[in-house]
Amino acid sequence: MQQDHFVELVKELSQKENLPQVLDALKAVEDQEVAEAAASLTGQFSLAEIEGEKRIYHVFTEANDDGEEQEYAEWVMNEGDDVMVFVAWFFYAMFEMKQKDTYQAAGRTYQQPKRR
Repeated sequence: MQQDHFVELVKELSQKENLPQVLDALKAVEDQEVAEAAASLTGQFSLAEIEGEKRIYHVFTEANDDGEEQEYAEWVMNEGDDVMVFVAWFFYAMFEMKQKDTYQAAGRTYQQPKRR
């Protein structure tokens, strides 16, 4: 994907209200690689309330060191967080793009999450 198309897409995605809207928009993108990556994530998110926060996790299975399938959960964002958190996670997780670069494409400043 060319840089100008990426910038345009990220700006469009940053205007969405929630993760499902962003994921649907990504699945409809003309860039086949992006659309397929988004489609592969469908149904892989779970909401859990932990420490009073509603957290959204990416839940997936992967072979462990013994070759056995094991389920993993990666904390992506909290419910109600700015959708840019998900947009940046998506491009990092699927295409190894730095989150800082995704935020810059949207004209925003990336803030490193605080350690808990």
